[in-house]
Amino acid sequence: MNEQIKDAEATVLVTAPGSAVWEALTDPGIVKQYFLGTNLTTTWREGDPVTFAGEWKGKSYEDKGIVLENRPGELLRITHYSPLSGLPDVPENYHTVEYRLDETPAGTQVTIRQGNNKSDSEAEESAKLWEMVLGNLKEVLER
Repeated sequence: MNEQIKDAEATVLVTAPGSAVWEALTDPGIVKQYFLGTNLTTTWREGDPVTFAGEWKGKSYEDKGIVLENRPGELLRITHYSPLSGLPDVPENYHTVEYRLDETPAGTQVTIRQGNNKSDSEAEESAKLWEMVLGNLKEVLER
């Protein structure tokens, strides 16, 4: 049984230059404004750790991962594990999360893709969460 589970994906067009969007994705002070109040800690150097800590639905969390790829203004790829998943902290329970920027005449298109989902329903739930995060990002950058 090895059917392909789909990736979670969300996209938004932000009327802001790519440099501003990149800063919003990587600056902990801005991230906290749109990403559900999370505290981001990382150097963004490939191979270095990344942590997201805060409170979600009344529960404290500290999610973690590793920076896999950092191409400023273009692509950021990390691994991501959340203890709130209830799954053991082992490599097969980490998602890959990719943030991709594409500048267009109308602004910057931001796409978040989350791979290694355990089920299509997990992918759908994650896509809804990423759509909310991107909606918040758009609001912060366009005000």
